[in-house]
Amino acid sequence: MAASDGVRGMMQDFHQVQFFTVEPDFAGQRVDNFLLARLKGLPKSRLYRLLRKGEVRVNKGRVKPEYKLAAGDLVRVPPIRLAQAGDQVPIGSALADKLEQAILYEDEWLMAVNKPPGLAVHGGSGVQLGLIEGLRQMRPDCRFLELVHRLDRETSGVILVAKKRTALKHLQAQFREKSENLSLKGVLKTYLALVDGQWPLEKSRIDAPLLRTELPNGDRLVKVSDEGKPSRTEFSVVQVLRGATLVQARPVTGRTHQIRVHARIAGCPLLGDEKYGIDSVNSRLKPLGLKRLCLHAAELVFKHPESDSVQTLIAPLPVDMQQLVEALCC
Repeated sequence: MAASDGVRGMMQDFHQVQFFTVEPDFAGQRVDNFLLARLKGLPKSRLYRLLRKGEVRVNKGRVKPEYKLAAGDLVRVPPIRLAQAGDQVPIGSALADKLEQAILYEDEWLMAVNKPPGLAVHGGSGVQLGLIEGLRQMRPDCRFLELVHRLDRETSGVILVAKKRTALKHLQAQFREKSENLSLKGVLKTYLALVDGQWPLEKSRIDAPLLRTELPNGDRLVKVSDEGKPSRTEFSVVQVLRGATLVQARPVTGRTHQIRVHARIAGCPLLGDEKYGIDSVNSRLKPLGLKRLCLHAAELVFKHPESDSVQTLIAPLPVDMQQLVEALCC
């Protein structure tokens, strides 16, 4: 079996050791993301367990999930059982139509989709069909379709998909530039969020270092810690509601769960947030239509990988969040 685009490797059998030699196009990519794109059907929790136990090796050494690969690195994966091509869950016509209508932009280099809430970006960990698997079925003639970045399952909004390796590398470099520096270079992301209570106007910027930990089940938990990475989010009030606020959030850095944790320490956790929110508030608002994490990736500004021209993509507030806003209007 041939290795994936951009990788030289041996994948004779799912029950044998597999090796991947990293091509220059994939230098700088995290090892967990690199392997998730190649080991189709492998649950994310299982991959993290393999990394934690040292069963995945890079150049014969143990690495952490956040290890960034270099050109020429040799990645060794132990024998594992992956989902076979015949196990692929076909995309239904209803979901295919929904995703087709959700495409905000498409050319030969990339595709931008207004991801519906509740749809995982990729399969694994009990999810049989994610956004990227659905798009690959909808575009069978596309030889290359890879996620540029990710959104949590319950988060809706703009997400980019690369249609060429060069586009993937160009776009991911922009995301990395923004996530590693406290500056507004690279990609500019704007979210809309519904939060509990009245947002304090003096909290227009939250600077708080965030530390991410991996739980035994592969889940991620983030907390404020001096040992964490520098993190900054800029907030502004869009609309004051009854017992809640619609806010605009611009993450200057790109840490895991950044907006959710920064909103919590400001005293206004996101509505519907089962991890960092308030259970009693979420339960009280369910009769009004609260069904999920109220976070929406509303706007994405980046440079096109071919022309370097600035592109601005906007996804309108989804129906479920708009209906909740209307129900909470004073």
